[in-house]
Amino acid sequence: MSISLHEASVPVFVQLLTGVSALMDKLNEQAAAKKIDPALFLSERLYPNMFVYSRQVQAMCDWAANTTAWLAGVEPPKHANDEKTVADWQARIKRTIDFISSVSADAVNSGETKDIIYPAGGGTRKMQGKDFLLHQALPQFYFHVTTAYDILRARGIDCGKRDFMGPVPRMTQLT
Repeated sequence: MSISLHEASVPVFVQLLTGVSALMDKLNEQAAAKKIDPALFLSERLYPNMFVYSRQVQAMCDWAANTTAWLAGVEPPKHANDEKTVADWQARIKRTIDFISSVSADAVNSGETKDIIYPAGGGTRKMQGKDFLLHQALPQFYFHVTTAYDILRARGIDCGKRDFMGPVPRMTQLT
């Protein structure tokens, strides 16, 4: 049995981005109940030298969209990066999901041996598509999703692993 690049990426990106967006709904609800402006959470971080919550969301969206585009050989979407509110970030997530869902599986799969040249650490790097996805893009994406989740959890938003996971496809609850 084999798994395609598309199967290993786009549905996973969609699942976790959907979870992040739903977690933002929880953020809004819980902040309102505590009479706290939810936008305050957007500038929170786990440690002084780490990205703030909003930058974590930007990074996860960029990794999902850019990876999908680069594998498929299409231009990734450009963003103004001017989101200020939770609703703005949810709209960014929706645009990302819409974009990656619009790219054909065949186009993504065609990137397996394609050289992916990407910016990193102030320079550029090159990897073959399959290696890029498995050893760079997915770990980066998971890191930013996890860190964003951890920021909200550390700041008192009541959430758990199911919130992190988002909607798991093709799962049947047996008990």
